Amino acid sequence: ISTGTKTCSSLIINFALYCSKMRFAYRIHSTLKNKCFSSLSNGLPKHYEHHTPVMAKEVLEALSLKPCETIIDMTFGAGGHTKQILDSIPDVKVICLDRDPVAYKFAKELSEQYPQQIIPLLGRFSELPKLLADKNIKPKSVDGIMFDFGCSSMQFDVGERGFSISKDGPLDMRMDGSRYSDQPTAADVLARADEEDIAKIIKVYGEEKQYKKIARAIIDARYSFRRLEKTSELVDLVNSVCEDEVRYDKLQRFSNVATKTFQALRIFVNNELNEINYAMLLANYYLKIYGRIVTISFHSLEDTIVKRHIMGHLVGGVANALPLKFSDPTVIYDKFILQNMMKSPWKSLYKHVIVPTDEEVESNPRSRSARLRGAIKVE
Repeated sequence: ISTGTKTCSSLIINFALYCSKMRFAYRIHSTLKNKCFSSLSNGLPKHYEHHTPVMAKEVLEALSLKPCETIIDMTFGAGGHTKQILDSIPDVKVICLDRDPVAYKFAKELSEQYPQQIIPLLGRFSELPKLLADKNIKPKSVDGIMFDFGCSSMQFDVGERGFSISKDGPLDMRMDGSRYSDQPTAADVLARADEEDIAKIIKVYGEEKQYKKIARAIIDARYSFRRLEKTSELVDLVNSVCEDEVRYDKLQRFSNVATKTFQALRIFVNNELNEINYAMLLANYYLKIYGRIVTISFHSLEDTIVKRHIMGHLVGGVANALPLKFSDPTVIYDKFILQNMMKSPWKSLYKHVIVPTDEEVESNPRSRSARLRGAIKVE
């Protein structure tokens, strides 16, 4: 698992296709030579203090926490789920992790309102073992772990972060802000990756059908004019390439054709899929037997990783389609080996994913793509 980027003379992408068709495993590593910049908002806007988290009731039911138990909120964000837990369960302790310094600052402020109940941590999923060791938190000591994957509302709503299609700002997209000076921004990726690599990123991480046209246009803009620096520039470029297309979201509302390209760059810049894969391994490592994990995903790439972990479809610690385990036709497995290979340390709480109610989607359209999974650790 990659935990950071290193300064290097060229962009290196070791790439194995990973997509929702469940045929390939993935492993990505990228390095860039130039240092990056970021504009980071200070503090939390007032309207997030009463932020309603996605599927809050379903999360509480799935976690089934008891008083005085310990949970890790792996994606603290604006703290919506954490506050619901604290207000619903007496004396529960919440370890609040987030890689975003803005979210971490808010977690520290919230800890003052709930003395002895919140432990704020700043870091990525892959940095969690060290962070927990520093707090003397041992493996197999946690009662519940929850994830709300993807970009937070705070990040989307601040144009300077570079995640938003509708709000202009620098093409940044680093969830860590400026914590790592050598981490590439989205603008760096578009300025230094070659056409083939950009096309792969957009195709696999954005599941965008027009990936070749968009990659070609990005390269043309780079050499004919200058590198793309602003979110509005990338939006205009993608719209010009796909000007004949009209797209709609699941609520049948108009959807900008640049949405999938933005998703792809964000996932790549933040190494999100590798981080999620490692986080699922960590969840099993830190949970007690019969502890529970709850995940909320917003697209198939995230959900597929979670599903494969819960089903026990892993090869070398990486989520894979089960047939890859039996890909050698010359090998004959006996019944015991086959049963052991398909054994999972998790027992799923639900036969299918749980989706938001129509009422929640109507009141909070951003919940429309949410998919909740829950599981109990059984070994």
